Amino acid sequence: MDRAQSSPDGPLSSSVIAAAFGNALDLASQWRGSTAPNPPVGCVLLDASGDILAAAAHHRAGGPHAEALAISLCRANGTLHRIHTVVVTLEPCNHAGRTPACTGAILETPARHVWIGTRDPNPLVVGGGGEHLADAGLSVHALVDLDDPAAPQLAEAAARLIAPFAKHAVTGKPWVTVKQALDRHGSMIPPAGQKTFTSGASLDLAHQLRKRADAVLTGSGTILADTPEFTVRRLPDFPGKRRHLVILDRRGRVPASYVEAAQARGFLVSIETDLADALTQLGRAGCLEVLVEAGVDLTQSILISPHWDEHVLIRQRPDPAADDDITVRYRANSEPH
Repeated sequence: MDRAQSSPDGPLSSSVIAAAFGNALDLASQWRGSTAPNPPVGCVLLDASGDILAAAAHHRAGGPHAEALAISLCRANGTLHRIHTVVVTLEPCNHAGRTPACTGAILETPARHVWIGTRDPNPLVVGGGGEHLADAGLSVHALVDLDDPAAPQLAEAAARLIAPFAKHAVTGKPWVTVKQALDRHGSMIPPAGQKTFTSGASLDLAHQLRKRADAVLTGSGTILADTPEFTVRRLPDFPGKRRHLVILDRRGRVPASYVEAAQARGFLVSIETDLADALTQLGRAGCLEVLVEAGVDLTQSILISPHWDEHVLIRQRPDPAADDDITVRYRANSEPH
């Protein structure tokens, strides 16, 4: 099967583009939680035969964006002149900030085609990058228009990847993920003398959620009952990352010793009395995602409010040897598009 059209400037086959998007999304997902206030982005550069020349992801704010990093890899390995197609999970930026505009970097290459996973949701710049590239003569395509069976799933993954960034760009508020664990009897309270009742796989998931979060939000009751550390321990954390720890404490019950210990663990600790105000402050601080790890009352209070976006529910199965049942739901107007 031909991987490209007969013309060297023609588009690559849909299966090659779909595979490149899968690669770019996997790369970007590895850095989810490290890039705030920027979104996680992945980029794959292909030659006219559909071979991968370079693949890269944005690592953190202030560092090179995915497109610029991939292009620099091609420059280093001597394949810059072969760049034919750029596959990127998010519309390339068309404005300079802490780093130069990615559209400029792309236009300095011989690329003729650009595939975009999802448009930039920022209302001030939406469409600007794609339009700039198209005006310069490049053929710009959207993943949703890709004629491949995998395209709908890939497009959903691209939207989900930047959902926290999208919410922040539009509302100024962070994405709120609520983690809730229930034992086989429907209780959130662990047995006496234990801090958890979930399986090893569920504990791994809990630490993955912490790793991707820019802030952890909890209540004073959880602090007094468990003295939780809220650190990432079951997988490597992003080096140097400092998370916010927000404790809702209307009665001033959290001891100073706990706050000091949390600060020593690297947290930026704040004691708040109002959930909405706390989320506003976290948004202003550039947080994209907040993980709620709290007790029964605060968890239920948030879930009946408009302040959550994603609910990760872990249910212990009746068979103690079985893995927990894990379901994820999104609030109706928070579903990625």
